[in-house]
Amino acid sequence: MASRLEWIPDSLYNSAVTTLVNNYPIFQKDLRYLPESIAFDILYQLYKQNKLCFLGFEFYDLDIFAKITKVKDKRHLLHHCFQAVMDHGTQTAHLLAESYHRRCTAASPNASPHHYSYEYLISVGISIGNFLSDAGWFRESERVLLSCLSLCRKIDDYKHWVSALECCLRLLHVQQSYCKFTEAMDTLEETKQYIVKLTDVNHSLNLAGLYSEFSSLYSSRSQYKEACWCSCAYEWAMQALVHLNSNAHPKSIIDVLRQASKACVVKREFKQAELLIKQALHMAWQVLFCHKEHFGREHPKTADTLLDYGFYLLNTDSVSQSVRVYRKVLDIRQSVHGGNNLHVALAHEDLAYSSYVLEYRSGRFQNARDHAEKAMQIMTRLLPEDHLLLASSKRVKALILEEIAIDNTDKEQEMRLLQEALDLHVSALRLSCQAFGEMNVQTAKHYGNLGRLYQSMRRFKVCKRARLLCCREPLEMCLNNSESNSSDMGHLASLYNYDMKLYEQAEHLYLRSIAIGTKLFGEAYSGLEYDYRGLLRVSMEMNKTNQVLRYTRVLEEWRQLRQRSLREGHDASPFTFCVCKSGTCHWPPELATWQPETLPLVCP
Repeated sequence: MASRLEWIPDSLYNSAVTTLVNNYPIFQKDLRYLPESIAFDILYQLYKQNKLCFLGFEFYDLDIFAKITKVKDKRHLLHHCFQAVMDHGTQTAHLLAESYHRRCTAASPNASPHHYSYEYLISVGISIGNFLSDAGWFRESERVLLSCLSLCRKIDDYKHWVSALECCLRLLHVQQSYCKFTEAMDTLEETKQYIVKLTDVNHSLNLAGLYSEFSSLYSSRSQYKEACWCSCAYEWAMQALVHLNSNAHPKSIIDVLRQASKACVVKREFKQAELLIKQALHMAWQVLFCHKEHFGREHPKTADTLLDYGFYLLNTDSVSQSVRVYRKVLDIRQSVHGGNNLHVALAHEDLAYSSYVLEYRSGRFQNARDHAEKAMQIMTRLLPEDHLLLASSKRVKALILEEIAIDNTDKEQEMRLLQEALDLHVSALRLSCQAFGEMNVQTAKHYGNLGRLYQSMRRFKVCKRARLLCCREPLEMCLNNSESNSSDMGHLASLYNYDMKLYEQAEHLYLRSIAIGTKLFGEAYSGLEYDYRGLLRVSMEMNKTNQVLRYTRVLEEWRQLRQRSLREGHDASPFTFCVCKSGTCHWPPELATWQPETLPLVCP
């Protein structure tokens, strides 16, 4: 009897690809004549054999790179190749962007050869700009898309309006993701002009995707002055949902659901937010679409969706679940983008903050600190020193250092850590003020964090000033029922209670903080513990015996309620939930019966 083969020969196709790669200098010039799928397989084999110099050389070629971006079902593999070349030390993203810009400068409407024509370059620009955005290279993506948009503007006809609108949509996403809000608002206005032009000629528009990006921009700006920014973001997100249809690309549907969920979280509409984000996850994980791209559980789009699920969990007091989700996001992004990438840095930052919140009572902050420092390390390498994205990472690291300092028995080490935290908070506040000004949610957060740090440093007068600034801004804009304002009031109450002995003012603020926290999250909200403990101490200091007994009982009832809440739901795996098997959306009654007013092109 013949023995069983221990080695199975490779397919003829794979053997041919390997042979070409092994003799690459001979066949290199023929690559541009091959079909895109074969060209991609050859380039991917170069990556697998670690021939990154050859691979980088091919990626510099605008036409070859444009060709392989058409292979949609292997896009995640292209991310692996591209990041490997970037990590190798080449400036591939920058060189691609500059090559495209030069080609656009030399282009003409009916150029010969075809590769210098407007139509070809517009198509290539949108494709490459979109890829660079997905890959986390936003500055280079913006360069490509701006060059592409300049071509679209040169011919004022229907066909080029369509291309310009698509370009504006992608540019809007890139600019707000990279915190270029002034430029994004200019792009927003231009986008509205193309919407009007195309609506006048009865062109069918992807209004869902457009309105979703509008919502994301208003949410990112967080401006109190913008007629209640959270309502504006929410209304645009709801309009995007209304305009969703089955003809939209799956990625667009998922992105609309994600943004709508985030807008609902900010508006404290948690049931709607939960349904929307779980529907988005279901589509990203399980649905095989006719667009040749099955997202699956290791796809970048799945990571993006999980990131927003983690945001929902963190804001609904399911902190341990959010940590698990953020850890999964980091795993996926590292597997796709490697280590030196902005998407990976942002995942480190989110995991650092959620871990900090989770371990706030235990004091085990080393893991959170490691992720915060890794996020800052990557961002410092990739971003200018005054970039706004650094403000958030500095804030997270400062919060962690403050808690580590408080628990440190070495006074010299404690002061060193507190001073480092102070430097980070002041730098983050400066960046936020430069970008947003004073009347902004993010700026208020920085004032609040700075105030708490001054309290830890026993600098009580300046602490009170920072705390009042933090609370004043949302109160002046009628946002006094927000979660952040509840937390800020609790922190100011703590200052009055423990350090300044202003017990009546502390009692008033504790009660207000409890009322907001209970209204938003229910009676088992974890943040209530600190307010109840504070009220108990205030009552003791004011010799209110009846209140001492009352709050002792209330605190014990809260503990029991909290434990029961954790047993009944918060320990369930975040990856097991019920969704409709068909993949279609079934809206909750609040959304199913809601009829939005037609929004003007300028948000009210």
